[in-house]
Amino acid sequence: MQGFFKTFFASLLALIIFTVIGFFILLGFIASATSADKPVVGRDAVLVLDLSGEFKEQTQENPLDALVNGVDHEAPSLYDMVRMIQHAKSDSAIKGIYILCGNNNNGYAASEELRKALVDFKTSKKFLIAYGEAISQKGYYVGNAADKIYCHPQGGLEWAGFSTNLLFLKGLLDKLEIQPQIFYAGKFKSATEPLRETQMTAANRLQTSVWLGDLYTDFLHTAALARKLDTAQLRALAVQGSIQTAHDALQHDLVDGLKYDDEVKREIQDRLHISFREKINFVTFGDYAKAVDFKGEYSSNKIALIYADGDIVSGNGDNGQVGSDAFRALIRKARLDNEVKAIVFRVNSPGGSSLASDVIWREITLTRKEKPVVVSMGDLAASGGYYIACNADSVFANANTITGSIGVFSIIPNFQSFFKNKLGITFDGVKTAPFADMGGGDRPLNEAEKRFFQSATDSIYHTFKTRVAEGRKKEMAYIDSIAQGRVWTGTRGREIGLVDRIGTLQDAVVSAAKMADVKEYKLKEYPERKTLLEQVMSSYKKAIKTNLIKEEIGEQQLRALQELKKVKQMVGTPQARLPFSVSIH
Repeated sequence: MQGFFKTFFASLLALIIFTVIGFFILLGFIASATSADKPVVGRDAVLVLDLSGEFKEQTQENPLDALVNGVDHEAPSLYDMVRMIQHAKSDSAIKGIYILCGNNNNGYAASEELRKALVDFKTSKKFLIAYGEAISQKGYYVGNAADKIYCHPQGGLEWAGFSTNLLFLKGLLDKLEIQPQIFYAGKFKSATEPLRETQMTAANRLQTSVWLGDLYTDFLHTAALARKLDTAQLRALAVQGSIQTAHDALQHDLVDGLKYDDEVKREIQDRLHISFREKINFVTFGDYAKAVDFKGEYSSNKIALIYADGDIVSGNGDNGQVGSDAFRALIRKARLDNEVKAIVFRVNSPGGSSLASDVIWREITLTRKEKPVVVSMGDLAASGGYYIACNADSVFANANTITGSIGVFSIIPNFQSFFKNKLGITFDGVKTAPFADMGGGDRPLNEAEKRFFQSATDSIYHTFKTRVAEGRKKEMAYIDSIAQGRVWTGTRGREIGLVDRIGTLQDAVVSAAKMADVKEYKLKEYPERKTLLEQVMSSYKKAIKTNLIKEEIGEQQLRALQELKKVKQMVGTPQARLPFSVSIH
């Protein structure tokens, strides 16, 4: 037996040592893979803008991809893309930009920022060519900014108008005998509609028609300007279903020609004055980011750029979440840093916990007393996302930003009948006070408990409206009239006073510098980049967990599971959250 333990512990020690050594060897490989020589742009370069890639608010870091999949481990952020396009205007090595606009995986507000940067790029007189085999409407929204936009002869252009659909679960819950027990404030606060209705309420249908119509109007307006056509004519093409083929798109002047890939490449070669046998010097934005200093910031003065991207939750939060503790610390750090002269708070959030939102709101309020705070809204800055934005010195939004949704709701599910009638499970217990087991989910709420929850919801809603009224310097009665959980676009938000200016993140940065009276400054971005070890561990844990679940249940089921996880986070906690996941077709 003694020999067995000696062998066992020796093997265990060897395994541990081997694992540690292997880990550091892996780190060495990753460091080697991610520290390649700095790319060289070369002469007569053409930047490739592939809209099928999603440009997040911050650079996405995944060093494992560089080693395992051989792909660039850093995807440029949206703001980096905008700044690189601006830098390329004056870069003599860059002769033009080639836009792959078949599919566009970015939101309409993000696409708006990209489009504005491309329109500005055109003033350099460098060429801008867009191409797609089958061009989506969102791809066309950006692609039509080009000098020429081409479509594959056998492809097509989507031109059917916008639509959005909601999934309603009330029928399922009824069959399962699950009672959601919902409390909400604001007649437009439709976040809980899928749980309590079988179709859209009149109020929700009205607000959805308005904001979706606003996005579509902007889409038609930009297309009309780009193609020198009338918006009424463009709208009629969708109503009549006139665009069914690529040839239809050409006939109605929506594209400049029908070309195969090689023909588009030949046109680019002609513009570069090179032979068709010569290779075009295409440069990805990922390589361009490493090759040039497109930020050009050298100053002791700093402007803090803080990205609040994701659901708002209490605590530190995970990746893709805005944790109240983490962001309170970030904002405080920027507030106490004397070199930071102003803060730009970039909000791209559908909201979340009302309490967590108030924690962040408080830190913004304290910071405003010491230095300027400017908010820039991304695709979404709604409900809790607006809560944390409303008290800034100045609020910028894109025309296509989804904002507002000033309202609150709570969900306390009752599973008693489901457990008893479907599963044969019953509950019993002992309590020392009448409300000790309130909200446990194993029984329905009584009338007194319902009053408690509705009162709490109403109180939080009143506080929310008070925060907005104070931040926007408006009367409470007026805020109440535009609140009610109603969703607005950035354009309408500007008209009703929820937004100060329609502008991009770059516009917000310039405004913050002006308010701080600094001409030269360096942007300091938060949350800060992780170390290589932190990136590896974070990427490893996330990839392993996600891939294992996906392998067992499939990708669609994984998405459903992730949505259920979001619903679980909402249960029992008052929520200031957008009423839906915005999906426009």
